[in-house]
Amino acid sequence: MNSLFDIELSKEDNLLKRFEEIHDYIYANDGLSPQQTLEEFVKILFIKIFDENEKLKQFSVSSEEWNDIKSGKSVSSFFDRITALFDKTQKEYKDIFDTDDRIKLSQNALGFTVNKLQGISLLGSSQDAKGLAFQKFLSHHEKDGRGQFFTPEPVIDFCVSMMQPKPNETIIDPACGSGGFLMSALKYIQDNNPKLDTSKVVSQNIFGLDINRSIARIAKMKLLLEANGKTNILCTNSLEDLDSIKLSLGQKNGFDLVLTNPPFGAKITQSSVLSKFDLGHKWGNKSNEFYQTKTVYANQNAEILFIERCLQLLKEGGRMAIVLPNGNFENPSLDYLRYYIKQKAKVLAIVNLPQETFIPFGTGVKTSLLFLEKDTKNEEKHYPIFFGRITKLGYQGNKNGTPIYQKDKYGQIIKDENKQPILDEDFSATIENYKAFLKGKKIETQNSFSIQFNELNGRFDYDFYSPENRKLFSNLTNFKTVRLGDICEIVKTKSRKLKDPNLIVEYVELSDINTHSYEIINSTTSQVHELPSRASYEIEQGDIITAIAGNSVGTRKHATALVTEDLAGSICTNGFRVFRNFKIDSYYLLYYLKSEMFLKQMFMYRTGAAIPNVSDTDLANIIIHLPEQKTIDDISNKMKKAFELRQASKQQIESIELEFA
Repeated sequence: MNSLFDIELSKEDNLLKRFEEIHDYIYANDGLSPQQTLEEFVKILFIKIFDENEKLKQFSVSSEEWNDIKSGKSVSSFFDRITALFDKTQKEYKDIFDTDDRIKLSQNALGFTVNKLQGISLLGSSQDAKGLAFQKFLSHHEKDGRGQFFTPEPVIDFCVSMMQPKPNETIIDPACGSGGFLMSALKYIQDNNPKLDTSKVVSQNIFGLDINRSIARIAKMKLLLEANGKTNILCTNSLEDLDSIKLSLGQKNGFDLVLTNPPFGAKITQSSVLSKFDLGHKWGNKSNEFYQTKTVYANQNAEILFIERCLQLLKEGGRMAIVLPNGNFENPSLDYLRYYIKQKAKVLAIVNLPQETFIPFGTGVKTSLLFLEKDTKNEEKHYPIFFGRITKLGYQGNKNGTPIYQKDKYGQIIKDENKQPILDEDFSATIENYKAFLKGKKIETQNSFSIQFNELNGRFDYDFYSPENRKLFSNLTNFKTVRLGDICEIVKTKSRKLKDPNLIVEYVELSDINTHSYEIINSTTSQVHELPSRASYEIEQGDIITAIAGNSVGTRKHATALVTEDLAGSICTNGFRVFRNFKIDSYYLLYYLKSEMFLKQMFMYRTGAAIPNVSDTDLANIIIHLPEQKTIDDISNKMKKAFELRQASKQQIESIELEFA
C-alpha cells in the first residue's frame, strides 16, 4: 500500500467538469439535498487542500480499495484514513468546523470523490481554472440553496472598481457570505498588479466575517485555493465586541477598505448588543440637530447597525462601499441615520440600482450603493458628491437572471474584439464618469451628476437631487412662492365619528376620485365598525383632498378633489390629506395641485418602494407658485365656472331621468 502515497499530482485545467461530476454522483446516490450535497463536497475539498498543504499524501484510494468499495465491501482502511485526515483538517480550521462535524457521505460516494480528486493538485492548478470552477459551480449552488448570501456579480465588481483597492490595503467584508466582494477585490488587485504575490495579499490583507458557518466555509475555500496558505475568514457575529474582532484578526488599528452587503430586514433585539451602538439608541432632534438619547431601541434593523460597525472597522481616511435598502436613503424616520453618517464620514458617492437588481437572487427590495470615507475629525465640509443611477444591469430581473446583450439597429448581438457578446449595462459608463469626477471634471449626464455637500439635506436618494428636480427649484426661486403648510391647515386628526361603531357614514377611497375633473365620483355607505383601519379624516364642504400614498402619487393619475356639499361629513382614507382654512384662493390652489410643478415635487418627495408615500413634513414644504393676483383671479374664475357647469350638467341629466320616471 506504500505506492498509495506516491501519487504524483498534476494540474487540472477543467476543474469545473470534475466538480460537476462529483456533485451529481453524490446527489444521485446519497439522497442528500442540493445544499447538503454542497456542504459535504466542500468538506472534502478542505481535506484535499489540507493534505496538499501539509504534504501528507493521505488523500488517496488505492485501486484495490476502490474495487472493493464498488463491489459493496466495507473498506475500513480507506474510511479510517480519510476520517483521520478530516479530524486533522477540523483542528486546523476549528473556527469554521463544529467539534461534532463528521463526513456524512456514504463509503461509495466518498470513494468516488477521492478517486476523482486524488491525482490532481488543487493548489497547483491554474488560477483561471479554479476561478471558473468556483464561479460557475459554487456560485450556482449558493444561489439555489442560500440566495440570501448572494450579491449579483456585476454589483460586486462595480463596487470594487469604484473603490479601486491597492495591494497594500487591508480589506474586510464583515458580512462576507461566500466571499464575493473579497474575491472580486483580489482579482482587481491581481489585474492591476501582474507581479503580485497573491498568497501574501490573501494572508495579510484580505479579511472576512460571517455568522453562518456553512457559508463561511465556502469563502475560506475560495481564498485557500488562491493563496495556497493562510486565510482570514472567521465564523463570528460581526456585531459582537469590536475590540475582540479586531484582536482576532490582528488588526487593532482598523482596515483601509470595507466592502459589504449586510443582511436586510433582520431585526436585532438583544439589548446587550443594541446598547453598545450609537444607532442602537433613539435619537432626538433640536433645531435640526440630532442627538443620541440614553433610551435603547427595542429592536433595530441589522443593516443600520452594520453601517456603524463598518465605520468602526475603518481606519481614519479608510473607505467603504455598502449595499443598502433605499429606505435608509430617503425615509423621514431615518433622518437621524443620515445625520450620523454625515458627522462620521465624507460621502463619496451614491448610486441608485433598479428594482429588479436582486430579483434573480430572491428579493425585490430596491437598493442603492453608498460609498464613504471615514472622517473622524469632522472638518469643515466643502466637497462634491457623485450621484449615479444604474438602469441597465446586463441581465433580466427574472428568476434566472438571463443575460441581456447589446444589439445593433438590425437586432443582431454586438460582439467585442474577442467575439464575445457585450452585455447591455450601465456599470462601465458610471465607473468612467466617476473616474472623470475624481479628476475634477463636472459631470452631468443622463445617469450621473454631482452636487456640493452643502446641498445635501436630510436625504441621500438619487431622484431627490436629480438635475431635473434641482432645475425645478432653481426656476421657482425666480417667482413669488409660499409653502403649502403656511397657506392652509393640513388635517391630521382622526374624526370623532369613528368612536361610534354603529354610526352610518359615507367613506371615500383613493379610487373614488375622478383624477381629470377634481371630483369625488363615488363613496361607500358603511357602519363605522365595517370601515377599514385606514378610514381616518372627516371632510367638510370646500375642503381639498389630495393623495399622499400609492403608486399614482406625483403622476398624471394623482388623486385630488374638491369636497362638495353632498359629501360633507364623509370619512376619507389616510391615503389622503385634507386641506382647509385657506390663506390663498382655494380654487387657484386646487388648480395648482394638478400642475406639473406640484406633481414633480410630490414625486421627488416620494419614499418607499412597495407603497410610495409622502411624509407630512415634506407635504408641508411643497412650494406653491403665486403669480400676479390677476392671473390667480383668472384661474380661480375659470375653475369656479367649470364646477358650476359640471353641477348644472348633473342637474340637467337628473331632470331627464325624472321625466322618464
